[in-house]
Amino acid sequence: MDDAAAEPRRERPAGVPGAGTGPDERGTVNPAARIEDVIAEPVVAAVRDIGGYGGLVYLRSPDRRSLVLCVVAGVPRSLLMPWWRVPVGGALPMSEAYRRSESLWLPDQRAMMLRFPQFTAALPYSFGSAFHPVRVDGEPVGVLCVLRSAAREPVDERVARAALHDAGRDLEARLTGFARRMPGGEGADAVVYGIDYDDQPVSVRLPTPPARAVAVGMVEWDLDTDRWSGDDDALSLLGVSREEFGGTMAEVEERVCPDDLYELRATRREAADTGQVRSRHFRVLEEPQDDGRVRYRPVELWGHVVRAEGATRLLVGALVDAAGGIVAAEAAERLPDGVFSLDQDGRVVYANRRCQQLLGCELERMLGHYPWEVLPWLRDPAYEDRYRAAMLSQEPVSYLVQDPEDVWLGFVLYPGVHGLTGRVFRTSAPVGAERGRPLAPPGGESAAPPSDVVATARAGALYHVVQMASVLTEAVTVRDVCTAVAEQLLPAFGAQEIALYTIRDDRMYLLWESGYQEHFLDSFEGVPLNANLPGVHALTTRLPLFFESPEALVNAYPQLLLDPMSAWAFLPLIASGHPIGSCILGWNAPHRFTPEERTALTALGGLTAQAMERARLYDAESAVARGLQEGLLPRRLPVIDRILTTGRYLPGTQGMAIGGDWYDVIRTGRGVALVIGDVEGHSVGAAAVMGQLRSAVQAFAASGRPPQEVITHTNRLLTELETDLFATCCYIELDPSSGRALAVRAGHPPPLLRHPDGHTESLELEGGVLLGVQAEAEYPVTALTLAPGSVIALYTDGLVETPGAEIGTGIEVIRRCLARGPADSVDSLADRLIKTARRTEDRPDDVALLLTAYAWR
Repeated sequence: MDDAAAEPRRERPAGVPGAGTGPDERGTVNPAARIEDVIAEPVVAAVRDIGGYGGLVYLRSPDRRSLVLCVVAGVPRSLLMPWWRVPVGGALPMSEAYRRSESLWLPDQRAMMLRFPQFTAALPYSFGSAFHPVRVDGEPVGVLCVLRSAAREPVDERVARAALHDAGRDLEARLTGFARRMPGGEGADAVVYGIDYDDQPVSVRLPTPPARAVAVGMVEWDLDTDRWSGDDDALSLLGVSREEFGGTMAEVEERVCPDDLYELRATRREAADTGQVRSRHFRVLEEPQDDGRVRYRPVELWGHVVRAEGATRLLVGALVDAAGGIVAAEAAERLPDGVFSLDQDGRVVYANRRCQQLLGCELERMLGHYPWEVLPWLRDPAYEDRYRAAMLSQEPVSYLVQDPEDVWLGFVLYPGVHGLTGRVFRTSAPVGAERGRPLAPPGGESAAPPSDVVATARAGALYHVVQMASVLTEAVTVRDVCTAVAEQLLPAFGAQEIALYTIRDDRMYLLWESGYQEHFLDSFEGVPLNANLPGVHALTTRLPLFFESPEALVNAYPQLLLDPMSAWAFLPLIASGHPIGSCILGWNAPHRFTPEERTALTALGGLTAQAMERARLYDAESAVARGLQEGLLPRRLPVIDRILTTGRYLPGTQGMAIGGDWYDVIRTGRGVALVIGDVEGHSVGAAAVMGQLRSAVQAFAASGRPPQEVITHTNRLLTELETDLFATCCYIELDPSSGRALAVRAGHPPPLLRHPDGHTESLELEGGVLLGVQAEAEYPVTALTLAPGSVIALYTDGLVETPGAEIGTGIEVIRRCLARGPADSVDSLADRLIKTARRTEDRPDDVALLLTAYAWR
């Protein structure tokens, strides 16, 4: 395995999306391709093969702490914004598939709720999903996800898993080829270079059903002589060939429907008077049908007038086949109900006149906007929630809305992978009807949607509170809490900046900020609690402050230095009745805070405060624990002739971040003892037991006892400590003058030996049971002889264990890394082993490593 992937993220070569994205016959890709281009095709294939409507690919972040959404197909990016970046250790299906390196098949909402109740609370919609880990050279690098409508015909799980497996293999092949063609990835034969992501997700459009191409022809019309000419496409639309067309106006009129001759002649007058033609419609005769009936095709003419030689007026334009969009729009305009269309992201792209009348808003105001942005009475989050429900379930959804004039409107949303078509109509409000509630058919042909489209609505703002509560239960440290709050609040409420302050010595100090201009917050650092500032007042009065415009904030605080935002929320952080700090949110446009939103933000402030207080206590205890751990490990290793030793220790990042791993180098009467051990568990108790065992081994070894007795006496001591903890240990006594050694192993992973020629092997020493299991256990001794130039590596299981993989696989990875490592520095070799095996900061176990080089020249 090459350790290049552990190095800091390098700039990828620029590429044109879509160029060179496919693998060649060697499984490699164009080096100019971007990583998202390489993986787009397998995602689309997986969605197609499973009968889904959406596909996602998460890749690991450069620091290996998160999974970052890289490619989205068939689902709006905006709906998934809270999940663009998820923690590897989170209680989420994509995180579990990555950690366990196992596929997950969740056919419906019930299956999701049973496995991941927190995720279901955040996305309370009915859909099925499948998750498949993506591995390259045995190491997890990401997760493939396919979304499927739970209401449609179920797919056989075996078929789905097989399709996921095939798509996963395709992804792995493409990623391997991509990484090995990257600068720095040449020659990699294990974990390849460059497979990470740290950017916004890229949207990939799913293929649309085949559609008839729109024919467009170019024409020239001499307005002074009434001569026509056109290219082959234009003549084809007119239904004539170039050989038989003489170019006269009379011939054109022969091809036009008699009812539309006036329209054609009016077109000429419009061009002469205004110098242009805008969307003139008429019908032209098609070839006679087999049954002899006449058929006409609608066409549309656009153009502008130019002056040709001799001051001739020439209309240059395009003749367009209108048998599609224009005709469809005209049909929609004739409907008695309102019809509108939203793009995949939920923005308006079309609304017929009846829809504009019912909503009281012109199309130009709505185009390119979310409906709830333009129409104040649709800003209740419940209505946006119905759009989410339709797009994520891919099933029709309906609800009632009461407009400002107390008119009840029924909405029915019909989703598809490329957008959503909506229907809106006036209706009588049923008894007990409430805004945003499911639509109950009131009777009447035009007012009643199909009964199967009725679905239960949920409060839009409430689920943000539920999601935040779920996420904060996973946050351990103060930094975790700050990260979780920022990642949830900003996308959930559309804010652009956040600042979290804490109290220390009756002053306010910044804990976390995102979105602010550099150095803007410097002047607020350390302000006292009597300062005339909204963040301080929110805390001291224990009341949130909301300002919907800069004018409102300036009126309340005339001397306040403003940032470029246009609306603000100042939330007090109060935990168990004690002030903790303040949370400040900023919006870059004026923002109206609805009562529901104010309530939700206030509740989220309370959740944040409770999590912050808990995390502060944890950080304080953790600091004490880390100090204890560091005090129990050797500060320096002894200098001994003919051998070089170096040690490394990395604490686990889960739990208390303290464990029972230790290493030591001890002088004995016959040479030097090399020791490594691991007490189970991660607690202060485990560290205390580790300290006792290390002291015992030092005492027994320094007294001159042979290796077998050292381990035997240490085992007996642990059984007498009346603790439930067990331990593993590997003890090697080496004679530096001869290279001869005696080794004893008690349930510990086998050491690795690198020979002078670079060949490396795992020493399968005969061993005994774990320490502390049997008081009278025996531990056999194995004799070794090290040649000058050899290196022996002792390590704990945290170095070689990966969730979802066999420990033997991890040992083999380290063995290969040791074999290829530098032979000039034992410190560089140790750093390489640590970096190669642990590229992520999310370590479930602590790691200890002791390297010993014998008689290096």
